[in-house]
Amino acid sequence: MASEDDRTAKTLQEVWRREENALCADCGKPDPDWASHTLGVFLCLECSRIHLNIFGISQVKSIRMDRWEEGQVQVLAQQGNAVAKVTYEAHVPTYYYRPIHTDCLVLREQWIRAKYERKEFTEPGKRPPYSNGLKEGILWKRGRDNGQYLPRRFLLSETEGCLKYFVKQDAKEPKIAVKIDTINAVFQPGKTGHPHGLQITYLKDNKTRNIFLYHEDGKEIVDWFNAIRAVQFHYLKVAFPVASDQELTSRLTRNFLKEGYMEKTGPRQKEPFKKRWFSLDHRRLMYFKDPLDAFAKGEVFVGSGEHGYSIMQGLPTGSQGTFTWQYGLTIVTPDRDYLFTCETEKDQEEWTAAFRRVIEQPMTPQEYAIEAYFKLKP
Repeated sequence: MASEDDRTAKTLQEVWRREENALCADCGKPDPDWASHTLGVFLCLECSRIHLNIFGISQVKSIRMDRWEEGQVQVLAQQGNAVAKVTYEAHVPTYYYRPIHTDCLVLREQWIRAKYERKEFTEPGKRPPYSNGLKEGILWKRGRDNGQYLPRRFLLSETEGCLKYFVKQDAKEPKIAVKIDTINAVFQPGKTGHPHGLQITYLKDNKTRNIFLYHEDGKEIVDWFNAIRAVQFHYLKVAFPVASDQELTSRLTRNFLKEGYMEKTGPRQKEPFKKRWFSLDHRRLMYFKDPLDAFAKGEVFVGSGEHGYSIMQGLPTGSQGTFTWQYGLTIVTPDRDYLFTCETEKDQEEWTAAFRRVIEQPMTPQEYAIEAYFKLKP
């Protein structure tokens, strides 16, 4: 006759194997093997560690290693990920960034705290601090030349459609005012060396500029990130009134498709290859001498296959530039070929896959305009 512990363990396995519980409730990672018996959700290991720090709200255990009591399993059986989603994600704003398991810790932690600790999404009409179209405060900004982070006053205004920053707290004129529709924001803890590091990329005279920021408070920097998305979303709603919300959110802040070092040669393909840091931001391949440079040294437009763009592994026969890395890549464009080398075969394969994803997508009318600008550049 089965013991009570055996019956409880069997019930736990049955609840765990329900289709709704096949992904982590917070980041979507497959096969979560931890659970919160107070909230009734199944979690991956990384999210369970965040839950451990939400004192008094979430208590977690391992499905595989811990002993479960009957009452705890009943909570999971009655709740589960689907019911929890209806409760805790009932009113997530359309523009709010829902992190996935590959996102950085600060994004995932603040999403989890927003859901269960602050209950930001449970009540209809609740106005979170990033939703009112105006945000002002101090962020630490990296100096363009000396690399030091100094406090700067930032102002985000939906009415003006821009993000400004001021060198002095009481300054009337901003150092820079950036149009909201040219901004991309992406968390870069590895690149900046700060767990809350945020990279703001924008266009000035159709050239890319980077600003690197952080705030010591995780909630504050994520609020800034979602405030930028909110202002962008409302701008796009006006600019493209017939577009669906899904289409508009896909045009908000985005992670770079791929970043890392490659070597490149010049247009004559006889110059020595030089090591550069590359960032692929959809159709813009930018390269920098240093990952934290404010300005790109150059950019390459990556169009669609149907318009003469392609990616090939290896270098053209007879390439004359000297290089130290052996794994070559060639981007073919209607105007010229761009030659690169990668340090490892894995890098070569990852870059090839990233370029292929871009090339296989049809171009939008806005991207035709960008391509035309690139062709006009000296």
